[in-house]
Amino acid sequence: MKKRVLSLSLVLVLLTATLAGCGGKKNATWKVTCPWAPSGVAAMVSQQAATKSTSYSDTITLVAEAKQGDAATVNTWIADTKANDTELVFVGEGLLSITSILDPAKLQFGYEDFVFVENLYSSIFVLSADASLNINSIADLEAYAQSADEISVATNGAVGSEAFLAAALFGSMGAGDRLKLTPYQSAAEAAQAVARGETQFAVSHQSQILETWQQGGVTVVCAFDEKAIENGPFAGVEGVGSKGYPYFRNRCFVMARAGTDEKKVAELKELYGKILADKEVADWLHDTMLLEVDTMSVADVEAHIDNVKDIVNQYKDIVAG
Repeated sequence: MKKRVLSLSLVLVLLTATLAGCGGKKNATWKVTCPWAPSGVAAMVSQQAATKSTSYSDTITLVAEAKQGDAATVNTWIADTKANDTELVFVGEGLLSITSILDPAKLQFGYEDFVFVENLYSSIFVLSADASLNINSIADLEAYAQSADEISVATNGAVGSEAFLAAALFGSMGAGDRLKLTPYQSAAEAAQAVARGETQFAVSHQSQILETWQQGGVTVVCAFDEKAIENGPFAGVEGVGSKGYPYFRNRCFVMARAGTDEKKVAELKELYGKILADKEVADWLHDTMLLEVDTMSVADVEAHIDNVKDIVNQYKDIVAG
């Protein structure tokens, strides 16, 4: 009897070891690097996703890491990782569509170095105006653009997404030669600049202009999207696309290293899908961050990158001189 009990115990030990060796329940920790402002929108959303990861997977834990760096950080990431490393990184149109055209020497990588996992969120940028100008619609803006001697717009950086959206809008209105882009260190600073009277307009995330708008310092003229904003405090604000003007959303792509096993990528995509569908996360994104849940396919990503590239190529002379 003792021998039989011992044999059964041995079988159980061997079975457990075999299952562990097959990776059935092995937990992998995936570090997710945000190469932008550590206190910025992407870093905050990434942390929220990481916190929720253990609620939806017993094999994958996401760990958010944020650092200042942008192109240099992604260059390092590419150099230090290889296929199937448990490493993820954020990349967006800023690097893939803007820097790749304006300053390709900064990039030691290309789109082919990544495999797409999921789009973390979409942000619809808005154009705000000094309240004293009394500009409340695209029609008002068109009239102003025709008569103004100079049009000053605050943006996040000199050649970022916000700068190109401003250039595309006013350039399409025939006012590109009178456009003065004023760069700030962040989108939040740019949003505050217009309320202080330093510029006439600003391009920013909705969340970054909300408080100033609530205080009456600015009007929110239009959204850089296909149609009017549907939800939140800016619901009803016109989309420039409805008037035929170019636009793009700000997006944040979660990427793995090229060559990573397709099953691992599919598992990660499924996890992100569950996190983004979580009601608590979705409500936080919509209500607090004023962002959109916008899961995408590889084809969607490539179409977005190409659209932004087209806008950059068309309006780069206005932005970069």
